[in-house]
Amino acid sequence: MRKIWIAWLLACLMAVSACAEGTVYTADQDDQSAVDVSGTESIVITDATILKTGGNASSADAASFRGVNSAVRVYDQAALTLSNSTIEATAQNATGVFAYDGGTINISDCTITVTGGGAGGVQVAGGGTLYGQNLTVTSASKAAIRSDRGGGIMVLDGGTYTSTGTNGCPAIYSTAEITVRNAECMSEQSRAVIIEGMNSVTLENVTIEGNDQSTKTGSIHANVLLYQSASGDAKEGTSVFSMTGGTMTSHSGAMFYCTNTASVINLNDAVLNLSEDGTLFIVSAGRWGKDGRNGGRCTLNAENQTLTGSITVDSISMLSINMTESDFTGSINAEQEGDTVHVTMDEGSSWTLTGDSYVTSFSGDLQSIDANGYHLFVDGTEVF
Repeated sequence: MRKIWIAWLLACLMAVSACAEGTVYTADQDDQSAVDVSGTESIVITDATILKTGGNASSADAASFRGVNSAVRVYDQAALTLSNSTIEATAQNATGVFAYDGGTINISDCTITVTGGGAGGVQVAGGGTLYGQNLTVTSASKAAIRSDRGGGIMVLDGGTYTSTGTNGCPAIYSTAEITVRNAECMSEQSRAVIIEGMNSVTLENVTIEGNDQSTKTGSIHANVLLYQSASGDAKEGTSVFSMTGGTMTSHSGAMFYCTNTASVINLNDAVLNLSEDGTLFIVSAGRWGKDGRNGGRCTLNAENQTLTGSITVDSISMLSINMTESDFTGSINAEQEGDTVHVTMDEGSSWTLTGDSYVTSFSGDLQSIDANGYHLFVDGTEVF
């Protein structure tokens, strides 16, 4: 009787779980994925080759929001464990690996190459979850690390992530909760990071580079963009960018740009290499939102942080800077055009002016400020 019960149990387990090793999976038809996992399935794949070589998505939205036409697609509460495999997507609107609608992907030690237009490398949307380790991801059209409408959770540890395309091809595009650790990320011709609406990007010991080459009318070049497009892809709310350790390099424009949204930037012991532009932060209206109401509202928290460069805040925007055991060498609103700028410094922080600066309020010890031959105005009153 015991043997029969064990056999029955194994049969039940095999009904919801399968393991494939060394298999080649291909797809070349419209709306077809080479690996498509749904329902109650729990699949394990290792040492595989997965190819999406042809076929179009029924629409760009179906591909971007639901993962239709991806090389690997997991959805409807299903789970996939994928390791030591090669994934290539060459078709139009064919994402590399996509978790959607409660689907969960655990992927490790894989190479993912996406060369078709309108698609990214690894992606979550609609509440999908993806955990990745030691991935090599290259994407030619959209972000190597990407999310879209409905968001989800993505956590990546180790690996390299490269975006080679131009407009709209950052290393990371977030309408979700995205965490990257111990990795290298690069966008060769676009921003390093874009966060839309009430979503986040957290970087821990990451080396990341951007090179914003946008030619769109009204575009402000920057390495990290926090914004709200009002397209419906992201809920309105506070965008959060956090970076602990690591190095971020901007090859074009400002390091940070906040527009048409509320945002929080948390920096702790990160190395920031500015572009030749020398701009640390721009908080201003831009090409999104309703004119006169589309400024940025940002809080910058710096802890054990070295900050350099100029900061500008336009007449319909707000910025609060909180410094803990940090040093700032730069100017704030040198052109005296800003609306509201609050600066708070603890006793372990310092500020060396590189130009006349205008702030609304200052909290801290004025002795911690080196005027360096310039002038500081607080609420219209010259204090240096």
